[in-house]
Amino acid sequence: MILFAFAMLAAMPAAADFRAASEAFRAGHYDRAFAEAGGEQTAESHAFRARTLLAKAMCGDEDPPRSLIDQALSEAEIALSLEPDHLEGRLQKAISLSLILRPMSISEARKTGYGELSRTLAESVLEDAPGNFYAHGFLAVWHVEVERRGGMIGAAIMGASLKAARRHYEEAVRLAPADIGLRWQWARALAALDARKHQAEITLALEAAVGTAPATDLDKVMQARAARLLEVVARDKPRDVERLALAML
Repeated sequence: MILFAFAMLAAMPAAADFRAASEAFRAGHYDRAFAEAGGEQTAESHAFRARTLLAKAMCGDEDPPRSLIDQALSEAEIALSLEPDHLEGRLQKAISLSLILRPMSISEARKTGYGELSRTLAESVLEDAPGNFYAHGFLAVWHVEVERRGGMIGAAIMGASLKAARRHYEEAVRLAPADIGLRWQWARALAALDARKHQAEITLALEAAVGTAPATDLDKVMQARAARLLEVVARDKPRDVERLALAML
């Protein structure tokens, strides 16, 4: 039911074994990061590998190939098979499922049940780690996307609302005010929903994304997209904004 919304990628592993993989990830060298994390068969390593595949997928100019997303989902599921309560594994699985739904019609998406499952996974992360701002960010956009794709009736059926979306977004930003991805994906989701109605809120989030110093190569990608969308918002042509937002990750 939900269109993939954002690159919510958790903090880099602190262990020395992940140092090379983390550095490669930050620099945008995702194939190298994937290989560096393959030395150990642990939940942490497989979740990290899922993360690198998703980051690589989201940095392209077009929709990522299904094979790449399936590979990321497989890595996340291996992590959860090794450690069922692994936080990062649950987040990466939720993101993978959402990306799989991106090209599907509403009826196709409903049949998979992936929208409900991705929400359940993110909510379970918050039950165990209430301060996980990535899970809050994911759920913020989940609610917006469900309303956009399903309308008021679909949102009611799925238990989605803009009120819940804003609650999650505000908490995410409170926890991580300098995270570019949070601002960008919130603005993109609102722009796709109704660019005219939410113009002020969209502009505020995009300006925050553009004005924040990037910490990773992925941040730079998200920031560039935010700047591009902000330019179109400034032209005051809501339909153009909506079309562009729908085409972006």
